[in-house]
Parts: sequence; C-alpha cells; structure tokens
Amino acid sequence: MSASETNQPKGCSASEVPLPSVRRWLLARDRPGHQPRIALYSPGMVGLGHMRRHVLIAQALAGSPLRPALLLLAEAREAGAFPMPGRVDCVTLPALRKDADGRCAPRHLGLPLRDVVALRAETIRATLRSFDPDVLIVDHLARGALGELQPALSALRAGGRTRCILGLRDVLEAPDELRREWRRWRTVAAIRAYYDAVWVYGDPAVYDLVRECRFPRSVAAKVTYTGYLDSRRRLECEPTTVPQLLQTLGLADRRLVLCLVGGGQDGGPLAEAFLQTALPPDAVGVVVTGPFMPPDVRRAIHALGATTGVKVVDFLAEPAPLLQRADSVIAMGGYNSVCDVLSFDKRALIIPRGPPRREQLLRAERLGAVGAFDVLDPSRLSPFALSEWIAAAGPRRVRSHIDVGGLARLPALLASVLTPERQPATPLLAGHRRAEARVATA
Repeated sequence: MSASETNQPKGCSASEVPLPSVRRWLLARDRPGHQPRIALYSPGMVGLGHMRRHVLIAQALAGSPLRPALLLLAEAREAGAFPMPGRVDCVTLPALRKDADGRCAPRHLGLPLRDVVALRAETIRATLRSFDPDVLIVDHLARGALGELQPALSALRAGGRTRCILGLRDVLEAPDELRREWRRWRTVAAIRAYYDAVWVYGDPAVYDLVRECRFPRSVAAKVTYTGYLDSRRRLECEPTTVPQLLQTLGLADRRLVLCLVGGGQDGGPLAEAFLQTALPPDAVGVVVTGPFMPPDVRRAIHALGATTGVKVVDFLAEPAPLLQRADSVIAMGGYNSVCDVLSFDKRALIIPRGPPRREQLLRAERLGAVGAFDVLDPSRLSPFALSEWIAAAGPRRVRSHIDVGGLARLPALLASVLTPERQPATPLLAGHRRAEARVATA
C-alpha cells in the first residue's frame, strides 16, 4: 500500500447529509417487494465491541425512514440480552476467543478450532442465502474471523444482488502491523472484489485512517468517513431494569465515578486499581466488569469490592443510563467506550490496553491530543494515579470540534448504496481459491 497510490476518500459533513438518496429509496419502497433487508456480521473474539457497535447501527437504521428488516449475525451468548428495537433479530454463532498472544480457540465448545470455524462459516452462508439481504454490513474483518465469511461473500457476489459494506473503526492497529495483517488475509483483494463501500466510523481530523495506513487507491476510493457514532441513541432502548439498578446502587444525590473495562477479558488490572482508589466523601464508585472477565479474577474483584465499598456490577447489557448519570468516567480505550465518553460529554480518564496491540493506545493519544479526555499510560496505572485524577475534579473537555454525527448519517449513506446502478466487481487476485479453502482447515 504505497503512499503514491492513495486517493482522497469521500466524507460527509454534518450539513451535507445526502438526504435525496433517502427520498429516492422511499419512492422505490412504495412499490411491492422493496422493503430493504439488511444483514450485519460481527466477528467478535475479543469483548463485545463489534456486536455493541452493530446493535447501535441497527437501532439507527431501524428507526430511519428506510424501515428495513435487520438481521444480526454475532457470536456472543449475551447477544440475546442486548436491548434491541423492533425490526431487528439476531442469529448467534458458536463463540471464539483470542488469547493475549493472538491465538484463536473455541470459547465454549470442546471441538477443534477448524470444526468450529467450518460450522460458523456454513451457518453464515445458509443464513444469508435464506435471508437474501439487499445489503450486508461487515464489521472490521473483510473476510470474517479466520476467513469464515469468504464462502458467503463469494455466493453473494455470484448472485449479483447484495451490496456489501465494510465498516471500520477509526483506528485499526499500528500501520505496519495492519499492513502485515491485511497481507496475510488478502484484505485489499477482498475489498476490491466484494465491497461496494467502506465506512470508517471516525473523524479524519482526529485520525485519517486512509493516509496513516497508506490505503491503495482502489480501497481509498470506496472510503467514506461517517464521524464517530453517538452512543446517546442507546438510551432509546433502555432496559426496564435500569431504575431498579440505579436504586440498588444507592446513588441518590451522590456523585458517580464510573469505571468501564469493556468485555472484561483483560480488564482485571484496571478494575482492581479502581477498587482501591480514594473517592471523595460525596462520591460512589461503580465498576462494570464485563461478561468475559475470567472467573477467578471476577471473584477477586467482588471480594475486594466488598471490603472497599465500591459497587461491582457484572454484565450490563446497556451501560448508557449509568454513563448519563456519571460525573466522571474511567475506562479502557476501546472504540465504544471512547464513543460513550464523547457522546455523553463526560470528564474522562482513558487507560488504553497495553502491548502487543497498539490500537487503543493510538486512539487515546490522538483524541487526547485534541483535548477529548485525559490519558494515563497503562504502565503508570495504580490506585494512587486514579485517586489523583479523581481528586483533581477538573472541568469537562470541550469537544464541539470532534465529529460525532456518524449515526445520523448512516441511513442516507445506506440509501446511497442501495440506489445507484451496480458497478461490475473487480475479480479477486489469483490465489483466492486457496484462501477460501483455508476456512475448512483453519
């Protein structure tokens, strides 16, 4: 991906949402058989980020004038616990997990990895064949986890009807590492062959993914920056149990200092440090551990919380009501957590995940540099450092210069993908058959 091959990607400003494309689709929809069907694939493996992002996107699309039927393909058992709007349903896949060293394995099933991947691949292909979507939105991995999406993508492209969109976070990984991963999985070839558009859920003024990672012209030409996704929309699907939860936590008129560790798989150190922080007398601390925190770590966290008085909440399908109520937020640097902080305009301290992955660190550095929040290097994490930040009680940052309008733009962007005449797909480069065959032997 040389710098000379890059091209200026498209973008949508808040004042230039392409509403005419929505109107064109609404006119077409009045004819029989024109209710759009949208499928969304989330690879999972680490935490709940991919699925939470797609639940939010599905919510925005379901409530838009397009009125599509939406089907999520996700892997977590907790998918059924997420509050979802009408017109949205979910097919769950056998779960995978990724260890700290990057190796994948079945999360629950006691079967060989290749058998589980083959089962997932066939489930995806059969589901999409039956659902027959107008659009497939894929999160993060162009060929799916371990290439499992390749058979379905080939079938959809051969059918010639379904348009495919690849959705990417603002930051994927350090550029050199990302290029290695994309070469390994032939991602550029997959984007050329199968995808009609690439949506980047970020603001190029913060991190220009195309420029930083030197996307080739064939990929850059398909890119549109949507802006960050506004998490406040999640409040519209607030679970009925939230008022009871807030009462149980005993917040009353006290300040809430909230700690979020994402799915929790590697959130133990942050949760443990937070439980030992010195909170102001008028504050109550709450930490949400996430469903993937290892059982022994979770037990230790609960035991520590019982001695310090900090409230410990296990899996919470929708933390948005707590975020709305919080005075300060301490969180890891995953995409959804950062969007939560930006959307709810909270005073925040971000402690990104440490090596070997650099995605969270890069995101935190760039957003910290433009004044979005405070950042603490993970090597400096300690109860004292957290206590110092809480005691400082500084004002919230002004974030009006950061684009968080992505969610509002998605219906029009989707309509623009639905309405134009299809352009012929670029054939895959030689060797894609070998890549497709690896699904059965991964």
